[in-house]
Amino acid sequence: MKLPLTHASCPSTVVSAPIEIVWLLLTDPARWGDFFDVRITRVEPAGSAVIGQRFYGESGPRFLHIGLKFEYTEVNESQHRLGLNVQLPFGITVCEDLNCIPISSTKCRVNYHCNFGFAKGWRGAITRGIMCRNLDAGPVDSLLRLKRAAEGRYTALQDSNS
Repeated sequence: MKLPLTHASCPSTVVSAPIEIVWLLLTDPARWGDFFDVRITRVEPAGSAVIGQRFYGESGPRFLHIGLKFEYTEVNESQHRLGLNVQLPFGITVCEDLNCIPISSTKCRVNYHCNFGFAKGWRGAITRGIMCRNLDAGPVDSLLRLKRAAEGRYTALQDSNS
């Protein structure tokens, strides 16, 4: 049986925090290491998300230094939509589309679409086979980390205002 050299993962969750808080977290790449499983090493140009902005990081145990490269391909503040291209080791690419939809003034839904691509040929097939269990777990974990960070920030803001 021949495995396709792509995989789509599309987790979604409701975040108990205003959409503005989630948006601020997603559009500040220098701070992604505060809640995602990544150590950001460089942001070019520095600042909030803009189309074409690249940022670099590492993941995994500190001794491995697994390099990651991100580039914003869409930043639509009015519709709270982001697009990113991500390059991982071993020829793995990820086309990410995120959007936030307000549910109320204190809740939003975050949809996270990750389309993984693998190198052609046997190397890509082996890489996909080795990673198949993590292809859904990684995006789900990232979304849960974002949810915890946004809800934590919102709770802290509420506590400081009381």
